[in-house]
Amino acid sequence: MDLEDGAVRYEEEYITNSRGLKLFTCRWVPVNEEPKALIFICHGYAMECSITMNSTAIRLVKAGYAVYGIDYEGHGKSSGLQGYISSFENVVDDCSNFFTGICEKKENKRKMRYLLGESMGGAVLLLVHRKKPDYWDGAVLVAPMCKVADDMKPHPLVISVLRKLNKIIPTWRIVPVQDVIDAAFKQPEIRAQVRANPYCYKGRPRLNTANELLNTSLELEQRLHEVSLPFIVLHGGDDRVTDKAVSQLLYDVAASSDKSFKLYPGMWHGLLYGETPENIEIVFADIIVWLNRRTKSGNSRLERELKLQNDEILISKHM
Repeated sequence: MDLEDGAVRYEEEYITNSRGLKLFTCRWVPVNEEPKALIFICHGYAMECSITMNSTAIRLVKAGYAVYGIDYEGHGKSSGLQGYISSFENVVDDCSNFFTGICEKKENKRKMRYLLGESMGGAVLLLVHRKKPDYWDGAVLVAPMCKVADDMKPHPLVISVLRKLNKIIPTWRIVPVQDVIDAAFKQPEIRAQVRANPYCYKGRPRLNTANELLNTSLELEQRLHEVSLPFIVLHGGDDRVTDKAVSQLLYDVAASSDKSFKLYPGMWHGLLYGETPENIEIVFADIIVWLNRRTKSGNSRLERELKLQNDEILISKHM
């Protein structure tokens, strides 16, 4: 399917993961030019790629990039109980396997590769990076879930009770939290669109899902110093869903020598599509400038890989 007057080609495909589940994947690619790099989207909790991330992908394709997305297990058009995460590690493995499979295709081996993660997808992104620290050329972290905001979490005593119940009824939807849609998206029309999207989960969080999200964010917060790839982290000053202070901490302590932090006063959690049109333009201008600068500066990872290959060839000749 061609979009934007034929400038963007959109395609869908179902794949089967190692656990036998069918996962929905999609891609947006430029029609009239070779993409200058690849971008892999990690969507947020209860969201999906093909509708909610469509405007994001189109903007990136118009800037010259190919964009790939996958709906996690229990999300969007993929198999699994809706809104249920059995294991965060499974989500990370599914994303890593799909993304690297695209990167390793012959036509993509010499292209730079970036990760883009929003909210919970930011946590997925960081764990995909941790699996292969030297594999990715950069990351765009949008209000990443390195810590769930305190206002969004139940009281500690309630959490303690819920953890015990999770061992008995992990799929039950009984976690008492604020409405994430109301807290995340500033524009009322965007909230209405998300609520009308049949592929977005709108029930209360399931017990094991909430447990996995909390455990993952707690673990990430303790290991931010291990983040070593180039990145830009963007956060709204009035975000009530994820903690902007931890995005600042990520910027401060990450091992990466190439890192940027953008804080947008007055903006909410949904920076990519939940803000006013003027604010969205500001956010994407920053993202695209950051991507273009790194893409133009050359592929140091590829240079390292080619040098290693040449060194191995020379060694084998002298053996």
